Amino acid sequence: MSNKDILLKEIEELPDERLREIIDFVRFLKSQEQEEKLEPTLLSEPSLAKGWTKAEEDEAWSDL
Repeated sequence: MSNKDILLKEIEELPDERLREIIDFVRFLKSQEQEEKLEPTLLSEPSLAKGWTKAEEDEAWSDL
């Protein structure tokens, strides 16, 4: 039996009023996963922003 099957079986045995907690927890886990994927991008943003804010950059892109 897979982990997913075990989890589904456990969920089926819960009363409906507890399911909201399960939904919230699953959404929390999914958001954590998204944050972990974005973390390297967010960490590099300050150093990349230094180049983006230079006047030479504005001038180079002004024709577009």
